[in-house]
Amino acid sequence: MRRGVVISVMVALAVSLAPSLRAQRGQGAAPAAPPPTPQAAAPIDLIGYWVSIVTEDWRWRMVTPPKGDVASVPLNAEGTKVANSWDPATDGSCLAYGAAGLMRIPTRLHITWENERTIKIETDAGQQTRRLMFDKSQAAPAQRTLQGFSLAEWEVAGAGRGAAQAPRTGNLKVATTLMSGGWLRKNGVPYSESAALTEYFDRFAAPNGDEWLVVTTIVSDAKYLNQDFVTSTHFKKEPNGSKWAPAPCKG
Repeated sequence: MRRGVVISVMVALAVSLAPSLRAQRGQGAAPAAPPPTPQAAAPIDLIGYWVSIVTEDWRWRMVTPPKGDVASVPLNAEGTKVANSWDPATDGSCLAYGAAGLMRIPTRLHITWENERTIKIETDAGQQTRRLMFDKSQAAPAQRTLQGFSLAEWEVAGAGRGAAQAPRTGNLKVATTLMSGGWLRKNGVPYSESAALTEYFDRFAAPNGDEWLVVTTIVSDAKYLNQDFVTSTHFKKEPNGSKWAPAPCKG
């Protein structure tokens, strides 16, 4: 009789322990949830229409500077030589609208999600389109282009879980390579096809309710620059696309 009771207890114990043993062995455990898509994981919302607010470098951005005006750009001797050979007849060239110079052009941006892993940025000045891809397995293109090949990632601060946690915030980091070369300014200040571009997109709310987008741009180019060329460009969000007026650049 006692032996039967002992056996029954042992069987019951084994049954109760079986699920935890299977979980420890990775058997029968619920599958892990897939990570959120870049769109779902976005710590800031960049979507909408934005307009350039030019508060600095007016004479280099709002008008085409005269030939040879390369002030504040850390050009080396070769870069200065190329800038001094610029032909004013080419003013308006699409070379001024490549990725490394595009954000400094006074323009409007239209930012959308092309798909859940790609942000699309369109400009009305020069009618350019950039694609910022979060999929690092994406194959690089075989040819260089004006806008290059851009890989993006969110840099996140704050877990955003639970009432006691800090709000989820962060910025967008973009690394662009495989550019075909172009101009940092409309007067032919050059960057080469070996240049690399790093950008940080940050969104801020002003006390009056305005929404601001700040794009910090770092151009690294050993061929034409003595050091990195760093700029910070400001955009203010617009309520809609009523002022959107695309105009192409010159070939």
